[in-house]
Amino acid sequence: MSRVAVIDIGKTNAKVAVVDTATMAEVGVLTRPNTVRPGPPYPHFDVAGIRTFLLDALARLHAEHPVDAVSVTTHGASAVLLDGDGGLACPMLDYEHTGPDALAAVYDALRPDFALTGSPRLAMGLNLGAQLHWLLETQAGLASRLAQVVTYPQFWSGQLGGVYGCEYTSLGCHTDLWLPREGRFSALVDGLGLSGRMAPLARAADRAGVILPEIARRTGLDPATPVHSGLHDSNASLLPHLLTQEAPFSVVSTGTWVISMAVGGEARPLDPARDTLMNVNAHGGATPSARFMGGREYERLRGETAPPDAADIARVLRERLFLLPSVETASGPFPGRGGGWSDPAMTAGEKSAALSFYLGLMTAECLSLIGARGRTVVEGPFGGNRLFLDMLAAATGRAVACSASATGTSAGAALLADPQGAVPPPRDHPRGDEAAQAAHAAYATDWRQRARA
Repeated sequence: MSRVAVIDIGKTNAKVAVVDTATMAEVGVLTRPNTVRPGPPYPHFDVAGIRTFLLDALARLHAEHPVDAVSVTTHGASAVLLDGDGGLACPMLDYEHTGPDALAAVYDALRPDFALTGSPRLAMGLNLGAQLHWLLETQAGLASRLAQVVTYPQFWSGQLGGVYGCEYTSLGCHTDLWLPREGRFSALVDGLGLSGRMAPLARAADRAGVILPEIARRTGLDPATPVHSGLHDSNASLLPHLLTQEAPFSVVSTGTWVISMAVGGEARPLDPARDTLMNVNAHGGATPSARFMGGREYERLRGETAPPDAADIARVLRERLFLLPSVETASGPFPGRGGGWSDPAMTAGEKSAALSFYLGLMTAECLSLIGARGRTVVEGPFGGNRLFLDMLAAATGRAVACSASATGTSAGAALLADPQGAVPPPRDHPRGDEAAQAAHAAYATDWRQRARA
């Protein structure tokens, strides 16, 4: 195995990357926005548009970097409902649609307890069970049309290889449908009338067949190219470290969502009111996790910022110029609390520094909630933000490192096809001098006091 084409569909962008598993480098990448169509009948993902993009991208990338296997990773909180002919039984609901909130009281009477599922009650359609309940209650004829519920990575591997499934990491992503410690469906599946209609269980590394003949003709891939089932994107980021590091450690997967996952950490009761949850990793193990929409918050505020200079950073630290939680109030460790700039008159440079520090402090709060111990490895775009890393190290008091491989999600998904891939060790983030560390730590202490007041 040498080159794995990874279909990587995040909430914001869809990507196809060819990963050379000899170096875990992305040797070819194509992207497009993950567009949400407004409806009717409700906001939904552009599945047809994504499919066209994926096939075009596979054809183009394969011509430049011949592909030996295909793997898949996608965002969570999502499934595709198929009819008896294998088509969509209904459009794929955008999990940020507020429709399910209208039936929240009815759904709450059905869902199992957090102690069983490790799945916190979230707004909108962030609980997959709430999506399914709302769709079945509001979409005429859906219950009779629905033949299979397929978790999202397995929809795309099924589209390419012909075998659809439900996979553990996606089922363990705050769905209410899964019991992570027991490795089986929760009572909600029966409660929604879905027994016998959940696609067969699959592990992430399982083969979903080989490339279908029509896909081979369309893309030029060898008809014998294997397609691997795939996994939830945050767990894709975790997988390289599960394979190469000794516990305890934690991984922070950054993108639209910033998801912190603790391996071998201190056992702590999880708090569903603060967006902690029990994920399921690619090996099937229960993994304490916490999250907030850090990438979305960054995008919302970056228009107010400009690159900071040393004086901006020093003033923010000295004068305690904060961004306080939360920017996105529907999730994260401070849900329902609307924060903002402690001083709206901050300059653009000062706001930039305060924003990076905020993201580091929110991440540190998440790690504390899940009992993280050992080194913290940062995956994704925040790994390039020095101020974020400085504050994360100061606020946790532990070493921080950055993934040295391809984007964590792509690397992890590629390892499903080639588990012997050469995963490079993370790069340690250099700590500042004692005075700088003390200034950051004092800022973190004051921020926490303000945030928790």
